[in-house]
Amino acid sequence: MAKFRMINCHVHTFTTAHSPKYYPAKAVYLFRVFPWLVQVLRWLVGLVRGGALYDWLVRMENFHRTGGRTSQLEVFKEVVRYYPRETRFVVLPMDMALIGHGPVEEDIAAQHDGLAALARDSVYGAQVIPFATVFPDRPGAFAELRRCVEEHGFRGVKLYPKLGFHPNHPVLRDEVYPFCLEHNLPILSHCSRGGVRGKAIGQRLADEYTSPEAYLPVMAKYPDLRICLAHFGGDTDWRAYLCDGIDPHVPKARKENWVTLISDMIESGDFPNLYTDISYTIFKFDDYAPLLSLLLEKPGLAEKVLFGSDFYMTRQEALSERAVSIRLRKVLGEAMFARIASENPERWLGYVP
Repeated sequence: MAKFRMINCHVHTFTTAHSPKYYPAKAVYLFRVFPWLVQVLRWLVGLVRGGALYDWLVRMENFHRTGGRTSQLEVFKEVVRYYPRETRFVVLPMDMALIGHGPVEEDIAAQHDGLAALARDSVYGAQVIPFATVFPDRPGAFAELRRCVEEHGFRGVKLYPKLGFHPNHPVLRDEVYPFCLEHNLPILSHCSRGGVRGKAIGQRLADEYTSPEAYLPVMAKYPDLRICLAHFGGDTDWRAYLCDGIDPHVPKARKENWVTLISDMIESGDFPNLYTDISYTIFKFDDYAPLLSLLLEKPGLAEKVLFGSDFYMTRQEALSERAVSIRLRKVLGEAMFARIASENPERWLGYVP
């Protein structure tokens, strides 16, 4: 077995303290106040019927248990259990205080400081590659990014347009992107129709902000930015590609599906610094691993796909981090897995961590 150092390009360590009080609905607040309610529901369902609903509740219990940890370090201790000791992790914060689902207990500055403390930890810190997040409508958003980079040594930027902003937002376009180029910082942006959405943002507008094409003006102005469109378009589009197909007689059909759109953008060669990752999407392993394997047979695409898991969001799925990474290594083979889990991430990050 070949020896190489893995880089998981997409994990989270934010906790319930960093998420809105009433997300995704006010009723969920009960589970924050009384976390044992999930256990009670799981126990009752187990008594009555078990089956798929019971399994789902077990996964929800795991998910909420992880999110309810007292610190980002405690969350991080969970993900490292599934990987070799030398693995590095790109840790991505989230700024959800302004999305209309109630207040958060700890603001984004406190979340960034907690991540900085994790990156300095004497035992686990060497495995952490911290990214800062930017919500451009937040007053002082750029100043907070500068603080994270200049004071804490953060190594990249996480964007989540679906929360309520376009990737070509003036703060991003005029301040953040030039700063990223100046400091050799890669960008990772959510690119899936699923995920967290601002309360005032309808699905159509959310898709407009999140679409791969939303980055066209950004890449035109800043072609040297290293941008990763996370999730490779996401579950909805992977399933549509496999189940609904793409009409070959309708040219625009490939642009309407984000799997083919991202693939075509990368393979075109027009965007040499565009990447994508397979986080969360690949956890529907039996459905999507064969398609990923075929896509990676294309040389232009194979050098721009990154391994990522989306821990701890993946606690909602049946397969564990270790199960997915082992299966993927077997399906893709050593050389290709090393490429997406080591070689490509190092190129995207811009340094060898």
